[in-house]
Amino acid sequence: MLKKKKRLVLTVVLAVIFLLVGCSDKTNNQITFERGNLKTIEPHGVYYEIFIRAFYDSTGDGIGDFKGATSKLDYLQELGVEGIWLMPINPSPSYHGYDVIDYMDVNPEHGTLDDFKEFIEEAHKRGIKVIKDFVINHSSREHPWFQAALKNDEKYRDFYVWADEDTNTSQRGEWGQQVWHGTGNNIYEGVFWDGMPDLNIDHPKVREEIYKIGKFWLGEVGVDGFRLDAAKHIYSSYHGSDYQEKNHQFWREFRSEMEEVNPEVILVGEIWDTATVVAPYLDGGLQSAFNFDLSDKILASVRSEADAGLVTELERTRNYFNKMSEDFIDSTFITNHDMNRVMSELNNNMNHAKMAAALLLTLPGNPYIYYGEEIGMLGKKPDEDIRLPMRWYEDPKGVGQTTWRIDRYHSSENGIDVETQMQDENSLLNYYKELIYARRSSEALIAGEIKSTRISERGILSFKRATDNEEKLVVHNLTSEIKVIDLEGDLSKYQKYFFYIGNIEEIELNSNVLKIPAYTTVILQK
Repeated sequence: MLKKKKRLVLTVVLAVIFLLVGCSDKTNNQITFERGNLKTIEPHGVYYEIFIRAFYDSTGDGIGDFKGATSKLDYLQELGVEGIWLMPINPSPSYHGYDVIDYMDVNPEHGTLDDFKEFIEEAHKRGIKVIKDFVINHSSREHPWFQAALKNDEKYRDFYVWADEDTNTSQRGEWGQQVWHGTGNNIYEGVFWDGMPDLNIDHPKVREEIYKIGKFWLGEVGVDGFRLDAAKHIYSSYHGSDYQEKNHQFWREFRSEMEEVNPEVILVGEIWDTATVVAPYLDGGLQSAFNFDLSDKILASVRSEADAGLVTELERTRNYFNKMSEDFIDSTFITNHDMNRVMSELNNNMNHAKMAAALLLTLPGNPYIYYGEEIGMLGKKPDEDIRLPMRWYEDPKGVGQTTWRIDRYHSSENGIDVETQMQDENSLLNYYKELIYARRSSEALIAGEIKSTRISERGILSFKRATDNEEKLVVHNLTSEIKVIDLEGDLSKYQKYFFYIGNIEEIELNSNVLKIPAYTTVILQK
């Protein structure tokens, strides 16, 4: 597939941007900044994952909705967000929405389809793209298709995968789960749960419906693309030894169909597996997949206060993926809606949380921030407790707060809310904002490739980011100690500050020596 030309777009942002002039002067322990414009280099961008039910409530019923989310677009624009990923918004019998009963409508608890279109229109006005979860592996067992199939309706029977006399219905799935459900002549495949019967993608009518649904959301509604749930489970191992290749081929066909409506469609796959499994999905099919290995490396590095092989592995993986695909873009994150929240994973250690954010937002790829991550929300499984109401105000009963789930992690005293942190220049929220602004002020940080350095000091994680036009040297001190780094060889050329954030009172750059305080990130330029 031909490589798509990257387009540099200058997006005017009304907020103040912290853009470095390019000198090493400091004022009030900050680098000298000036007002400027944030850059967007498509298809790169900083994304924000939203669970609508938990985000903002405009009606007072305790459930988040589209109008509520629309009212918070200014907040996301101010944060520097360029794209939004919405978890499922279709009608569903479950709170999470991953078992869909109508693919061509929205959950009425969140508003109307017109409300959603208004959300997209307002997001686009602010230069923010919108992608929605598209669940193709399965429907809900309450979907009219499946209900008709249970009754042997010949139009829909083959929409699903049924056991026959040769099926080993006692066979377990890849994580030990039951796969076959039902009784008698109605034993069906459901890889994830009996409430989610798997669709028969081999059936031409099913493919026709899937393509029609995708084109509806892209063309008539106006979304910019899809986060594709369970992308490696379109076919399972029960579908023959070539099931993975059938998955790859399906996504190539799906992409071709979607590009008929939007040639710039965004397709991001959830492929929770190793790089060798992920890579073939990028060969003419998906443009991007979530980097679960990198998530592990970020958390391991900040916990141990040492590089856990992050740069070496990422450099190797990116080289591999770039050979597989000409338009590959990594989708990076720390944790998401299926994982314990970052702050809980890091035992509420603020220094570690800030360093995790600094790593995410200085590495290549499109970083995804899970709602509430930027204010340090806590949460551990069960899943409901990692999808708690977004904390907007010090008062948990403030107007707009959702109440869909009792929050046992946060109180009005712990400062984990947007209102409190907006007033504190040293808050985690402002830390995220400054990092995003720094990222979007540099072509190299937005779109540059990663290159390892010769710096081998324990506790220092460093790398270069480079495009044809620009290079930056990024140095993270992950430890509680001051570090002194020799900038030798080609690193001696980096003698100007671009940006720094953290414990900056004792930072020094003298000739070929960088003195970097504890838990601090410094970005240098030539």
